[in-house]
Amino acid sequence: MTIKHHLSDELLMAYAAADLPEAFNLVIAAHLSMCDECRARSMAFDALGGAVIEDSTCEMSAGSLEACMARISELPQAQVPEVRRTDAVLPAPLLDYVGGGLEAVKWRSLGMGVRQAILRIGDRGASARLLYIPAGAAMPDHGHRGLELTLVLQGAFRDEADRFGRGDIEIADASVEHTPVAEAGADCICLAATQGALKFNALLPRLAQPFFRI
Repeated sequence: MTIKHHLSDELLMAYAAADLPEAFNLVIAAHLSMCDECRARSMAFDALGGAVIEDSTCEMSAGSLEACMARISELPQAQVPEVRRTDAVLPAPLLDYVGGGLEAVKWRSLGMGVRQAILRIGDRGASARLLYIPAGAAMPDHGHRGLELTLVLQGAFRDEADRFGRGDIEIADASVEHTPVAEAGADCICLAATQGALKFNALLPRLAQPFFRI
C-alpha cells in the first residue's frame, strides 16, 4: 500500500487540539492507523501541545480536579460491543462504530449498485458514512457546502483532481466540484465525513437527497 494523499498540517493540529467534530476525528483516526507518515506528524503535534500545556502559567483552582473526577464517575458506563479487533478492510478505529468487521455493515441501497451506511456519530454539523461504489460506477457530479474528508478503504477512485487508492485521503471544500468514478477491477469502499449537505448538479440526485441524507 503506497499512500500518496495525506492530511494537512491544519487538520492534524485541529485533531490534536480536539477542535473537530467527531465525524472528522473518526476519518483522521482511521487514516492515522493506516499511514506511518501522518501518524508521525500527528505525534509531533501532540508532543508540541503537551509542551505548551507544561509551560503554561495557568493554575487550576482548588478542588477542580476532584470536581472533574466526581462528574466523570457519575456518567453512565459505555457498553463496548464485542467485536473483532482486526478486519481486512476496516481500520481499527471503525470497528466499534460498525459493531464488527465489514460483514457487520448495515448497507442501504442508493441505486445503481451504490450503497451507504450512515454511522451513529455526534453531530456538530458533520456526518460520517461508509460508501460502497461498484467497480466502474460513478457518483453523481456534486459540490460541497463545507469540508469533506474521504478515506479510501478498498479499491480506488478517480476524479478531476487525481487518483485515490487505499489509505489515500481526499480533502474537498466548497471550492471543489467533482465526479468520483470507481476504478475497474475492484469495488471501492470509502469512509466519508461531510460538513453540511452535498450540492448535486443533476435534478434526480437532488430530489432523492432528503431520503438518503447525503
